[in-house]
Amino acid sequence: MNYLDELESEAVYVLREVYAQFDNPVILFSGGKDSIVVTHLAKKAFYPSRIPFPLLHIDTGHNFPETIAFRNDLASGLGCKLLVGSVQESIDKGRVVEEQGKLATRNALQTTTLLDTLEELRIDCAIGGGRRDEEKARAKERFFSHRDDFGQWDPKNQRPELWNVFNGRHFEGEHFRVFPISNWTEMDVWNYIKRENIAIPSLYYAHEREVVWRNGSWIPNSEYLVLDGNERIERKKVRFRTLGDITITGGILSEADTLEKIVDEVSVMKETERGNRADDKRSETAMEDRKRQGYF
Repeated sequence: MNYLDELESEAVYVLREVYAQFDNPVILFSGGKDSIVVTHLAKKAFYPSRIPFPLLHIDTGHNFPETIAFRNDLASGLGCKLLVGSVQESIDKGRVVEEQGKLATRNALQTTTLLDTLEELRIDCAIGGGRRDEEKARAKERFFSHRDDFGQWDPKNQRPELWNVFNGRHFEGEHFRVFPISNWTEMDVWNYIKRENIAIPSLYYAHEREVVWRNGSWIPNSEYLVLDGNERIERKKVRFRTLGDITITGGILSEADTLEKIVDEVSVMKETERGNRADDKRSETAMEDRKRQGYF
């Protein structure tokens, strides 16, 4: 088989194992390319039936407008139930305290909202689009990643997965995060999107946008952006390799406005796609620290 067929087959198998082993799973949907690919794979895994999992989006309130519009259109087109956890509601209830200042972000606040939503809805499995090549902490994940009854992840206490035999047994209150495309690379994702002609948000294509140079990347201008005296807004042609909050997602200068050009551009990239995410630059172990607390 073509290597993309092998990766697809593996992911479809994982998704069907989720359906077989869990009572109330969801797909964690961010509107980014990886969660879009996972949703596409779920569509293929259960065709001609509808996807048997709702889509769950943790909405920080600081998303790109294009992401929210794409999310709504996709869920409507697939006939999927869309569940939304609101970080703003968590702030209003006093569950979390919003950061202040120039580098403030709601990214870390998502963890509390996610865990509260999973508990409220009694979700026993959250399917995500995490990949091992993205970041060193994600490289430690298994396909079936156990979370304790506090939603925490212990990388030293994960279950063996020999011969693709997955163990989803858990006690009441515990849950699993499952990553069907763990073995995919960024290049694999883009080649698959190109092969399957999967629709993606316009943010991934090069376009002109107001941005500011900060911390080694082009941060998009928005109502949430706080400038200091040395920063100025410029208009550049950029695209985004990964999508998060508009306050932390850095763009790259690019002319890649088609899938073919994106594939060519990614093929010569020497920096990981999360190299332009401000939330990952807060410390050497920023991602692992967040994951231990229950982050995606």
